[in-house]
Amino acid sequence: MKTIIAAAVFLVGSSALFAQVGQDLKKASENTKDATVAGAKKTANGTKKVYKTSTHAVKKGTHKAAKVTAKGADKVADKTSPKQ
Repeated sequence: MKTIIAAAVFLVGSSALFAQVGQDLKKASENTKDATVAGAKKTANGTKKVYKTSTHAVKKGTHKAAKVTAKGADKVADKTSPKQ
């Protein structure tokens, strides 16, 4: 009789342990999903900021280069104009 009671206690305890493990795995899965979503959002925001910053820098650099090129072209034009 004691053996049957011990086996019953063991089975009930084991099933509760398996249920707890299942819940822990489910919670870990949900935490991983949440972390992945948060990471993806932060990556997207960072990418947008870099895009805006680099676009502005490229425009600024292009305008500066155009001005310097025009200034240099004027200097060359002055030196190469035919003498009269």
